[in-house]
Amino acid sequence: MSIGKLVRMNRLFSHPSGRLCSVAVDHFIGYGAGLPDGLRHIATTLAAVAAARPDAVTMHKGIAASLWQPYAGRIPLIVQSSLVRPDDTAREQVAEPMDAVRLGADGLAVVAFVRGASEAAYLRAVADCVSRAAAFDMPVICHIYPRDPSGKISFTPENIAWAVRCAVEVGVDVVKTPYCGDAKAYAQIVADCPVPLVAAGGPQTSTLLAALEMMAQVVLSGARGATIGRNIWGFKQIGAAVQAFKAVIHDGASADEAVRQAGLTGSD
Repeated sequence: MSIGKLVRMNRLFSHPSGRLCSVAVDHFIGYGAGLPDGLRHIATTLAAVAAARPDAVTMHKGIAASLWQPYAGRIPLIVQSSLVRPDDTAREQVAEPMDAVRLGADGLAVVAFVRGASEAAYLRAVADCVSRAAAFDMPVICHIYPRDPSGKISFTPENIAWAVRCAVEVGVDVVKTPYCGDAKAYAQIVADCPVPLVAAGGPQTSTLLAALEMMAQVVLSGARGATIGRNIWGFKQIGAAVQAFKAVIHDGASADEAVRQAGLTGSD
């Protein structure tokens, strides 16, 4: 690994635990006009997230350019490059590695959906992103999701293992993929992945406690952490949610312990 990429990777995985607890606010294309409050009031959300000091925040370049100045250099930034939906009604790349460099980012995210007719086209886009990012020693984090025959996200271990292998084959530096619901099966997926694997933090749960219980299983599997979106900004007490996830991911706290440490209740 080149020294420039190593510097950026070390910033992302800087916590002594060796794991990443990051937050994503890059979900707008999936909601359209129905943006939830956590995304609609993005300046307020970013302020709450940043105050809780996650290991990184992922966002699109427009939000970074317009709202990230107060936090620049204090928290690692990951620029999202993709506008995609699982049904392929959106499938575009809207940011380049140079955009990430200009914004001072430590990583470039790219999304891919596998299984289905567009699988190879997605992987071609990821591979192209990896090639262009190499000129700047910019780490590429692939958010990769397998689909079932109906086009919805699949959470079966077999499909998730396939998705991870696809991302590795095209040369990404970090893989982010859904948790399959079985710590033993996920541990095998993690063990077979030669680059850091972090879990996706969704879909949104009814309570923060339920999301933290899932995250405790992710940590048990040996994954290198998680990137969480709606299970942080989908709750009213955003900063407390970040602190609770940090307690589980970095300190190995149980879900109940993390909720108590963050000053919350199990129903929050």
